[in-house]
Amino acid sequence: MNNGQDWKDKLKSSLKMDRRSFLKTTALGSAAVAAGGLTLKPKEAQAFAYEPYPRDDELTTVVTSCAHNCGSRHMLVAHKKGDVIVRLSTDDGRYQKDGAFGKDTFEEPQIRACLRGRSYRARLYSQERLLYPMVRTGARGEGKFKRASWDAALDLVAEKMELLKSKYGPTALLDQAYAGASWGVLHKSDQIEGLQARFLGMYGCRTSSWSVPSYEGTKFSSRITFGTIEDGNEDDAFAHSKLIIMWGWNPAYTFHGGNTFYYMRMAKQKGCKFVLVDPQYTDSASAYDAWWIPIRPNTDAAMMAGMAHYIFANNLHDQNFINKFTQGMDAGTMPDWAKDQENFKDYILGTYDNTPKSPEWAAEICGVSADDIKKLAQLYATTKPAALKASWSPGRNAYGEQYNRMAAALQAMTGNIGVLGGCSEGIGKAWHAEGVAYPYDEFANVFYQSIKSDRWAHCVLNYPNVKREDIGLWPGGKAGDGLIPDIRGIFWQGSDWFNQLTNINKEIKAINKLDLVVCNDSTITPSGLYADVLLPVATHFERHDVALPWYKGHYYIHRPKVIQPLGESKTDFQIYTELAYRLGGEQFGKRYNPKANRDYFLNDDAVDNAYLKDWWEHKVMAHQHVEMPWDEFQKRGVYKFKLARPHVAFQDNVEKGLPWPTPSGKIEIFSGQLAQYDDWTKTAYGHEIPAIPKWIVPWEYLGDKEKTVKHPFHLISPHPRHRTHSIFNNIGWLRETYEQEVTVNASDAKKLGIKTGDTVEVFNDRGSIIVPVYVTERLMPGVLVVYEGAWIDLDENGIDRAGNPDMLTLDEPSPAGSFAYNTVLCNIRKTDLAHKPGWDRLATARSHVFRRDL
Repeated sequence: MNNGQDWKDKLKSSLKMDRRSFLKTTALGSAAVAAGGLTLKPKEAQAFAYEPYPRDDELTTVVTSCAHNCGSRHMLVAHKKGDVIVRLSTDDGRYQKDGAFGKDTFEEPQIRACLRGRSYRARLYSQERLLYPMVRTGARGEGKFKRASWDAALDLVAEKMELLKSKYGPTALLDQAYAGASWGVLHKSDQIEGLQARFLGMYGCRTSSWSVPSYEGTKFSSRITFGTIEDGNEDDAFAHSKLIIMWGWNPAYTFHGGNTFYYMRMAKQKGCKFVLVDPQYTDSASAYDAWWIPIRPNTDAAMMAGMAHYIFANNLHDQNFINKFTQGMDAGTMPDWAKDQENFKDYILGTYDNTPKSPEWAAEICGVSADDIKKLAQLYATTKPAALKASWSPGRNAYGEQYNRMAAALQAMTGNIGVLGGCSEGIGKAWHAEGVAYPYDEFANVFYQSIKSDRWAHCVLNYPNVKREDIGLWPGGKAGDGLIPDIRGIFWQGSDWFNQLTNINKEIKAINKLDLVVCNDSTITPSGLYADVLLPVATHFERHDVALPWYKGHYYIHRPKVIQPLGESKTDFQIYTELAYRLGGEQFGKRYNPKANRDYFLNDDAVDNAYLKDWWEHKVMAHQHVEMPWDEFQKRGVYKFKLARPHVAFQDNVEKGLPWPTPSGKIEIFSGQLAQYDDWTKTAYGHEIPAIPKWIVPWEYLGDKEKTVKHPFHLISPHPRHRTHSIFNNIGWLRETYEQEVTVNASDAKKLGIKTGDTVEVFNDRGSIIVPVYVTERLMPGVLVVYEGAWIDLDENGIDRAGNPDMLTLDEPSPAGSFAYNTVLCNIRKTDLAHKPGWDRLATARSHVFRRDL
């Protein structure tokens, strides 16, 4: 037999076959040759590349979205067979009105999901998925639970709630809801408008958490300076910038809108210059060929003061803008009643303290040369329009609000506010979405006392010997102004805050003093391991809602119930409605959920649809002039607004003379509100905040010669690309690409005798973590980087083997509420202790092979 000729004949005949038949036949032909030419009967190929996955024509396609607190809200397209999602894709242009495959325009860009959203199927069906109510049987943190019925679990929660309320009063239950896992117009878990806030407030027992870990200092700055947090442009405005300064911002990892990179790329193509001010040379700097200016952490306000000095001294400021639109920038813009108080320009020039805040003065503090400070100031002041994007990260520091207020002063003095291509961003919230589908009435957001989020452990451990200024006690609490809350229980909804707040070791001590800890989640997280009761929550694939854009983006995405809830999962709205009926009968139940009856716990479809339809018709269509009916929106899956002009914050204030929503009607560089406080202990801030932006020495930084003897490194903990805070930490697909590690500068590593791949202990007086090392030149000396969000994994000595940097952070109260995640001095040493990375070492990828081993 001529085997070669037989093979040629098979190949020739296969050209007349379809691809699938060809693959079958050639595979069998290879087997026949290997077996010496035996003739075999063709069979279905068992190793076909796309099996056992169904083909597209066998699947149902459903438009939905991401749901998490990641910096955007992108479209996901679920491809399902029966009631199982087998694949996720994203926006390809065809789903919107008049859309066609591939449509992707400047006005209506595709809302494409990132690698986190695209991996969501692995989270939906993960081993850590919480499917049934569970009740703790072991010690807190031990992870020992038994399955319970919904009746038993809710009876236990209701009974404990009644006991704690009657015994300890209306402050006994701490509300720690956040926007981590349930962000839509109906199923909402934030601190203000969320379902848990509404439930506990109506119940009459709620201590709220008033501060936002991501940007509290920034929020304070935006409100005190501009009178609003809506100080952002939509991201298409970046396409018109001639200079973009990424101050502490890495948009490759933490974009603040759906298409940030799309528009920044357009700016780059038109000749825009990019600058990065950051201790790290980031992927964003690489992508845009940015001028990298390494800066010592927590010294940003000093460098900005040096830039302001250069701009004033060289007459590069926009005096016309200052005169028309600012209060307190200089002596001529001070209010009459405060002429004898400090103004910003004279502070910068050193009129009051004989210390000019010159580039040379700033260089000694921030580690940036005076020449580079001058060069950047000259570039920013003379390039029009220029966008100084003051990101949130440098504000997550001791006195972080001063950095953002200093940035606002720079933005104003150069006239880059209210102009296309400029930037006034602190918080950066842009286009306004209609965000609440359920009644938001006098019962919503009732709190009986309110404290700063990360000071709960201090309050619990030291009660009743607690000063109001030590916990950020909000003035005028309904339980009585000045009353210290007697916290005996915590409710977590949409938050893994036990894993994410500062000073985790302090939290561990405090949680063991509580009588009730309830965790609503779809995944068993580190917070869940410390709970008494775990209540399984349906994911956004398993409930009906509408997705909002994040702080930027102008669109709505329909989010249908793609599949039925797994296990015995319920929505948060179902859980709180049922608890309301148990605690207060029909009166409480109907007040909390007016459209529902008691059977809502068993079937929520009609009620949820009624809320969403009313919201669409009475808010979106009525207020935002949308003509698309609800039924059509459901069918298409997305509505993208086409704006008449790019959304630029404060454009009408500058062009039409509208007042800013501040007491003075102007941009308040000098805050009249701050200047008139006479007793700071009776404010939520507790400690004095200067009326103008200033450099204030932080309690830990590399300029502290005494503290750096023991702890010579400054640790920062930026947001990673492969997690949204702690969400997605358990997804193997993502952990294959990145490890939890400490990044060390090459010169520091040489002195320490460590190299990439070594295991080290990063430690200070508050805690210790074990992580592998990554050595690089892309980080300034003296600084360490450990990405936030790793799930804690403590050994018998309380050392975190997984590498969560919040074992080392401090919960010290910072004026204006800044969370000092990046104000951390520490040390580093080699160790024989093992890193316990979970998926890191189980992953199949070997991305570290391609890193240079320094």
